Amino acid sequence: VQQISGMLMKLFQRARLEKPGQVDPRAAEFTLSLLVAIYDRSGTGYIETRSAAAALIALSGDTLLAKYRAFFQFYAVPDGKAALITRSALRSLLTDLNQIPAIVGESCTQSCVEIATHSCFHGVLNSAIVEEKFLSWLRSEPAVLLWLPTCYRLSATKMVSHQARCR
Repeated sequence: VQQISGMLMKLFQRARLEKPGQVDPRAAEFTLSLLVAIYDRSGTGYIETRSAAAALIALSGDTLLAKYRAFFQFYAVPDGKAALITRSALRSLLTDLNQIPAIVGESCTQSCVEIATHSCFHGVLNSAIVEEKFLSWLRSEPAVLLWLPTCYRLSATKMVSHQARCR
């Protein structure tokens, strides 16, 4: 938790420099509190860096495709020239991501994660998949992660401006 706190302080300090006046001075503190609430409910003082990174990616303002690619980079394992995501890594990713809606009472059972993992690897004979297969599966909006594109669309609509006038 202390290491993540330090990283968040640096991250938001850099963000404040890039966007003066747009970043709350307590952003690092608030974000750390959220990460602790999500991933350290028992108060052990330990959060896996990869889990924290997954949450930060999921909650970032980036595009869905950029988020999906970042998930792949964090959870994939190198295999020669390419990187692959294994069933085990996908389970870890889905478990980590499903802690986010769980904090507001929208939990998913472990069987949801298993069903999603099975659907991603449907028709795959290998023990791991390449990035394109992973991205294709995520673009199909699996039920276990439906909250992610929904939140993205909601945040994207805030930027929409119509030049219509109402009476």
